[in-house]
Amino acid sequence: QVQLVESGGGLVQAGGSLRLSCAASGRTFVIYTVGWFRQAPGKEREIVGDVSGGGTSTMFADSVKGRFTISRDNAKSTVYLQMNSLKPEDTAVYYCAARRPFRGESYNYWGQGTQVTVSS
Repeated sequence: QVQLVESGGGLVQAGGSLRLSCAASGRTFVIYTVGWFRQAPGKEREIVGDVSGGGTSTMFADSVKGRFTISRDNAKSTVYLQMNSLKPEDTAVYYCAARRPFRGESYNYWGQGTQVTVSS
């Protein structure tokens, strides 16, 4: 079992930065792939990016490439989403989720979400 808690959301002006944190509990957290997702009002949830258990592999949606980075500190059981050059269209509730690193595995563990609002 993994429990996830996001923090760090807030209101920021366009062009600004925010860092979201995803704190996890569970002694096997280090093996889990962690993804960041977001959902804007009236839109479907979309993946922003993910990071492998060891932190060596990341992937990002085209909409955030070059602006967002993901890192993790397994000693602290925490994954970070650094968001730079924020745009109003980045406004959404951001969620972190975890899945086992095997083919076909779904994201079964989710945090409660944190609101990010980017003003123009």
